[in-house]
Amino acid sequence: MYQKAMATSIVKILRVVADPNRLRILLLLKGEELSVAELQEILVMGQSTISTHLSQLKQAGLVEDRRTGKNSLYRLTTGNGNDVLADLLARAQREIPEAAHDRATARRVVKKRQDKMRAFFDSVAGRLGKDYVPGKSWKSVAEALLRLMPPAVIADLGAGDGSFSLLLAQSASRVIAVDSSAKMIEFARDQAQRHGVKNVDYRLGDMEEIPIDDEAADIVFFSQSLHHALHPDRALQEAFRILRPGGRIAILDLAKHRFEEAREIYADEWLGFSETDVETMLHKAGFTAVHASIVDKDAKNPHFQTLLGVANKPA
Repeated sequence: MYQKAMATSIVKILRVVADPNRLRILLLLKGEELSVAELQEILVMGQSTISTHLSQLKQAGLVEDRRTGKNSLYRLTTGNGNDVLADLLARAQREIPEAAHDRATARRVVKKRQDKMRAFFDSVAGRLGKDYVPGKSWKSVAEALLRLMPPAVIADLGAGDGSFSLLLAQSASRVIAVDSSAKMIEFARDQAQRHGVKNVDYRLGDMEEIPIDDEAADIVFFSQSLHHALHPDRALQEAFRILRPGGRIAILDLAKHRFEEAREIYADEWLGFSETDVETMLHKAGFTAVHASIVDKDAKNPHFQTLLGVANKPA
């Protein structure tokens, strides 16, 4: 019975990937989550054609989707564990002439998505400390500081306008503040200069490619920034890389919610994370002594909750 089911599965896969365009889609989704519009741009095909291909791939159990705002992002089905598909994609990567061009175009398309997020933060540089931002509260910040208690070299990732970096600088030996918005970095530097703070090093860069050397930080902090990362798991893997053995990581972020408008209002990529999400990503990145919990809840509707996750890099 098992062998018969296995044979049926293989036949189904072979039928659906017989079309080279569906193979191209699978190769793209192997490397990145993409929307129908993004696949259109990469493959130069009509929406109906792309949608038909995706529908057939979904029916075969090869791709899945998740809703993000008004769009759906498609990816290879997780936990597929199908060696036949893996072998086919490895061969297709070598034999399909458009594969290399598709990958290059996909990188450019995803960069556009990141640039849209950066444009939002450029537009609000200098206002984040004055305007309401979901999940930012002194109580949650205090909770994190009480658990960390430096002095140490602290990496503040997704530092925004630098207000939190200045707070950390009061007790840290040095703070390395990283943000992807050039205007945010410029504002933060000016703010530090006005307050006479000299132990903050501001760097322009992405959370998924942190401009900090290996094992250079004692503590890594994500303060309401991880939900802006396209790939939060990659950001945490980067955090693991820059931490010294025995170093600690702290994540302050929104608990998972359903306020879809946050994507447009605050340029949020993710609608928060559950405690399980954070603990799973930290474990996967290599951290130990992982703990995540809700530390605050907004009184105002939609009652955002703040989640704190902490963990260690093994000594």
